[in-house]
Amino acid sequence: MNRYSGFKLLIVDDHEHNLFTLRSLIRQYMDVEILEATSGQQALDLALNTPGIDLIILDIQMPEMDGFQTASMLKVRKKTREIPIIFLTAAFKSEEFQHKGYEVGAVDYLLKPIDDNLLINKISTYFRLIQKEREMNLVLEQKVAERTAELAQAKTHLENIINNMGEALLLLDPEGRITQANPAACQMLGYSEASLQSLSIGDVFEEEEDEQAGAFMGTWLEALIRVGALSKIDARFIARDGRRV
Repeated sequence: MNRYSGFKLLIVDDHEHNLFTLRSLIRQYMDVEILEATSGQQALDLALNTPGIDLIILDIQMPEMDGFQTASMLKVRKKTREIPIIFLTAAFKSEEFQHKGYEVGAVDYLLKPIDDNLLINKISTYFRLIQKEREMNLVLEQKVAERTAELAQAKTHLENIINNMGEALLLLDPEGRITQANPAACQMLGYSEASLQSLSIGDVFEEEEDEQAGAFMGTWLEALIRVGALSKIDARFIARDGRRV
């Protein structure tokens, strides 16, 4: 009796006795929450205002707003477009009407008079699919959470290495702006990290007076900027107080 406990099922039919029959049959086999609507508009209101509806069983022949119109309106709304719909019909048995139902978003059909076993089997099938999808999503979420935690741990480990290394390290963006400086670099250059992050590498890099050497150093610096880091290099920098370091 506890099969599919926690699932929500919306049944829609303009005849109360049909709703009673559906409700009684479903409750013989499933412990699901059943919501009922006697019109397309009521079904739409319920679906929009009730979170977590898993499946809709929708009669096609209804006054004012029939099942096709109701399904169309459900499918254009973000909150309800993913809810699977099974159509119930006594009159529309041709392929043309079945195609129309699929076009407006139905996933299946049931013909009246309802075959009890077929109804329960179809509902069970969709609930199993939904349950499987939820389980897969849960596994995926757990993997993402684990991977995120691993990346955070690796980032913390790398930051500890950078912050505790004895050599100066500057990280650059592709334009040569300083994006990060370790404590050794801050101490060497006499800047706080925040101050360095407002500078470009050219602001702290000593240019060669010799034109040919300067051109070589410029090419070398450009290559380092592409890599994104300056670390353990044989070059001179200008500290905040003007010292060459």
